Amino acid sequence: MYSYEDRMRAVQLYIKLDKRVAATIRQLGYPTKNSLKGWLREYEQDRDLKPVLVRAPKFTEEQKARAVEHYLTHGRCVAFTIKALGYPGRASLHAWIQELNPRARPRVLGASSNEQKHAAVLALCTRQGSAQAIADDCGVCRETLYNWRNELLGPEALASMKRAKDLSAGSDRAELELQLETLRSEVRRLQLEQELLKKANELLKKDQGIGLHLLTNREKTQLVDALRHAYSLAELLASVALARSSYFYHRARLSAGEKYVEVRRTITDIFERNYCCYGYRRIQASLVRQCLCVSEKVVRRLMKQESLVAAVPRRRRYGSYMGEISPAPENLLNRDFSATAPNQKWLTDISEFQLPAGKVYLSPIVDCFDGMVVSWSIGTRPDAELVNTMLDAAIASVGNTGARPVVHSDRGAHYRWPGWLSRIAQAKLVRSMSRKGYSPDNAACEGFFGRLKTEWFYARDWQATTMEQFTQALDAYIRWYNEQRIKISLGARSPVEYRRALGIAA
Repeated sequence: MYSYEDRMRAVQLYIKLDKRVAATIRQLGYPTKNSLKGWLREYEQDRDLKPVLVRAPKFTEEQKARAVEHYLTHGRCVAFTIKALGYPGRASLHAWIQELNPRARPRVLGASSNEQKHAAVLALCTRQGSAQAIADDCGVCRETLYNWRNELLGPEALASMKRAKDLSAGSDRAELELQLETLRSEVRRLQLEQELLKKANELLKKDQGIGLHLLTNREKTQLVDALRHAYSLAELLASVALARSSYFYHRARLSAGEKYVEVRRTITDIFERNYCCYGYRRIQASLVRQCLCVSEKVVRRLMKQESLVAAVPRRRRYGSYMGEISPAPENLLNRDFSATAPNQKWLTDISEFQLPAGKVYLSPIVDCFDGMVVSWSIGTRPDAELVNTMLDAAIASVGNTGARPVVHSDRGAHYRWPGWLSRIAQAKLVRSMSRKGYSPDNAACEGFFGRLKTEWFYARDWQATTMEQFTQALDAYIRWYNEQRIKISLGARSPVEYRRALGIAA
């Protein structure tokens, strides 16, 4: 629960950031989107937030102390204490014991307590003192300890736990030795199971409560090899439920060595050199370019084993249309973003990057022929200079080739200012605009922004980055995008490589 000051700070920052939920939560680290909007509604209605109401505790400190004392003086049995006092619940009593007397009942970490059960029963079977002392060390009552014994050893071993004085006078020595041998075998089985769980945690990084039947045959083989020095092969195979033939098969596979050691290194190197954004298809295409023929399935498996996960798109905010300011030209592209040659169809838009140091804006021109970024400009203000500079560079790249591409944009004011219109007219370019409120009409340019932010912007921490450093990094990414980033649709080549292959000057 957040205090009054925390909620008021969140509401004030939310209003200051023009009610942008993501920016507010990213800066504060709390709360959820629904909580923030609820606080804002409460603030707008009353011009203030209600103070946090603290509920009175259900039980007094005296009742807590009495319950813990009863637990400690009556065999440390939770069920008996709750039945005798009539309160509280099991979870509450465990919490009180941990709070008032932490040494009385140690916590068991993890969802499963198999290892604790095995250790407790092993200590019970080989004890020199009383069972109550072992129960106190384990933090359970005596009845629970014997229940664990019955659960793990089964009814056939109960008779062997009886003391010699409880046996009938007519029991002969052979029966006693048989019972003793049964007990020893059960203790050895518990020791073996405990060792297997420990090795699974050390070698395979599995939880210590995992069931051995959930392991693969390859993992079971690794456990058996790790304990061959202390136990027989038959015991180990029976404990992990592994066939003898499967064991020797996987042992031979393990001793043969890793087949894809060099491929793993190459995949990791390709992934890290390309902004950690390549999926298995582009990784496989890069390997083929290096004369390493590996199937896509193998690449996927190796990437999964090496924890190489490519960035995925995020949900984007919806931006609504704000109204017309001048007549707009016709939508000439009509969502047809294909082109048979360079400089036939150009797409442009503006994207914003929010940084702790401020905001940065990118204005590119993307060629529909191969997705190449023809020109781009980066600035701290989305003004006329930003788009005009970008357009001048794009016109200069065409030169005297006689190309007159269609320049398609949204209905933003940047593309209706006199400076933009005069440059379009002088270069004899053709204007085209999306319909109002239809971002899919400029989907190819929006897709470029999505890939840029998913692969490069969202995957990095910009807390200590200055505006100048960010601008340089963004410029370097776009150059890499044009010259090195491969596209499967271009035959696993970058836009520059694709144009060179066609004999077109990039």
